[in-house]
Amino acid sequence: MNPLHMNILVTGGAGFIGSHLCKKLIEGGDRVFCLDNLHTGSKENIANLIGSENFSFIEHDVIRPIAVRDSIDQIYNLACPASPFHYQKDPIQTIKTSVIGTINVLELAKEKGATVLQASTSEVYGDPHEHPQKETYFGNVNPIGPRACYDEGKRCAETLFFDYARSEGVKIRVVRIFNTYGPNMHPDDGRVVSNFIVRALKGESLTVYGDGSQTRSFQYIDDLVEGIVRMMNNRKDIVGPVNLGNPEEHTVKAIANIVLSLIPESKSGIAFGPFPPDDPMHRRPHISLAKKELGWEPKIPLEEGIKRTVEYFKMMI
Repeated sequence: MNPLHMNILVTGGAGFIGSHLCKKLIEGGDRVFCLDNLHTGSKENIANLIGSENFSFIEHDVIRPIAVRDSIDQIYNLACPASPFHYQKDPIQTIKTSVIGTINVLELAKEKGATVLQASTSEVYGDPHEHPQKETYFGNVNPIGPRACYDEGKRCAETLFFDYARSEGVKIRVVRIFNTYGPNMHPDDGRVVSNFIVRALKGESLTVYGDGSQTRSFQYIDDLVEGIVRMMNNRKDIVGPVNLGNPEEHTVKAIANIVLSLIPESKSGIAFGPFPPDDPMHRRPHISLAKKELGWEPKIPLEEGIKRTVEYFKMMI
């Protein structure tokens, strides 16, 4: 996709998605600067990259101005806690990351003449009235709810990206990422797949909220990273936003049963809890734009991806 080796900055590069992205970029021959404040990211995620001559780690918080001496060709902005458990712990910090941090990233992109990609989220659609969700849907977000620090922060980040493109001539890309899982997820991440796997391995009950009929669409991390890189390097200068997700829809209860079937030694069962406020009932991407313009769609089947993730957590726990 990208014949010329480049200098690339990845903010949030020690996180779940960022660490996989850094690895892919280095394997492609690029020089990678991984910037992370280690709030939810971990040096363990990038341990196999530290020491590489093409990899540098910068411990820094994006809510402070970013200074990089080297030339930078591309920036992937992945800095922000992504699970409700983590982003609701410090909602003010979360929204600062999405707003002030995004401004700092865009200012750096303007200074360096770099193309910059925003890792936005399906959460910009809120609890959607449109199903599946197309990029043209404006969403249904509660601006004062407990999830708003993340949902509205990401919506504002998208606004900033397009305003910098229009007003400052910054070359941008925007992707909206749907539920993703795989190795390097934090054991206490709190998201569905990792939470179910960790609890099953510990012999604890898998908590399903409501009756478990709410649906999600899950993509494996390798598929997502491929889509992100294709979006950054698309030769049509497609700006987006572009949905990156798996259009296959599953109930949360079905996911719990798949996890239990892949860990037959587990003594865990399923328990039911109250439905969290503003948690969407349905989430499924319309990906015709990604298929047409990027030639991208998920390839890894759900059970195969969960099996790989189970093996990762068995080594962690």
